[in-house]
Amino acid sequence: MSLTAGEKKEFARLVFLCILWYAISSANNIVGKTLLNYFPYPMTLSIVQLLSITVYSEPMLRCLSIRRPTDISWDYYAMCIIPLAVGKFLAVLFAHISIWKVPLSYAHTVKATMPLFTVFFGRILLGQQQPFTVYCSLIPIIVGVAIATITELAFDITGLISALTSIAVYSVMQLYSKKAMKDTGIHHLRLLHVLGRLAFFMFLPIWAFFDLRKLMVADDLVSGDNAVFTVMLLATDGFLSWTQNLVAFTVLHLVTPLTYAVCNATKRISVITASLLMLRNPVTATNVAGMGLAIAGVFMYNKAKYEANLRKRREALLPVISRDNALLRAGGINWADKVSTIHLPAAEPRFTGGQQPYANGFSRTVMAA
Repeated sequence: MSLTAGEKKEFARLVFLCILWYAISSANNIVGKTLLNYFPYPMTLSIVQLLSITVYSEPMLRCLSIRRPTDISWDYYAMCIIPLAVGKFLAVLFAHISIWKVPLSYAHTVKATMPLFTVFFGRILLGQQQPFTVYCSLIPIIVGVAIATITELAFDITGLISALTSIAVYSVMQLYSKKAMKDTGIHHLRLLHVLGRLAFFMFLPIWAFFDLRKLMVADDLVSGDNAVFTVMLLATDGFLSWTQNLVAFTVLHLVTPLTYAVCNATKRISVITASLLMLRNPVTATNVAGMGLAIAGVFMYNKAKYEANLRKRREALLPVISRDNALLRAGGINWADKVSTIHLPAAEPRFTGGQQPYANGFSRTVMAA
């Protein structure tokens, strides 16, 4: 079926945004890794990224007329929003520690374990159960990351633990961020701004205690051309991080969750490829195979989750009566020939024959004339 002009325009817009997302994400990671190679202060990079969210988001939110949340109680802030802000800081900090200690390609391979943590924490915290196929799809991810870990030439245990901690925190945040948006009706970009601002001001004293004191006496970093170059890279890293979040949220609102998950997995491939080409960290064929297996496992997980959700939606539909059912041949009349399809999802773009949609997601049956 050929696409309409509007559909072609929307598809072209999505492709452009995905390419932009991949390019910004790859650039952000490479700039961060380059900076950390000679500027070993991952907490400073984290604070700068949180500051960027705080500074850049407010004008954008005003331009988009996204209102401030006014009906969130202090109790809800204490129970949900503040813990999410703490998680935001820890996730960003440990992500920077991981790319500081290990190559970018390996760090992002380890981050492919996010589905594993999502399933685990969903089960432990929210009681969510998954079908057998979803659990099976996690096996290639585990095996792939294990192969990549065993064959990683620049392996560092701190980098591995940091990457796993970061992705575990992000998994929990993903679950509770959805809950916060559902409970409060807060816009996703406003929530990003609130969490970034809270995290920045809460952890600013900790950053001053650990990093600022060291930076004040690091003459080779805070004087001359080195200082200017470092500040430029920090500002670039912060801006790219904020832009990446903005584009990612835009893509999420344009596509289904499954399409977004596939785009996100493809983004990870682009980051790994860009890091191997630009930073030229040494890898072996077995190491690359492990990376590929882990990413393939992510695609398998996304497919299994999609099929599981599709089955749930089908089970929620009204029961279907077979055309061979004896009830349809009562009174010597074959009523099956006089009845259209029993029900269809309302999401179908077109209705044919006598089917007329109900608002509750089904189509009613209309007798043939």
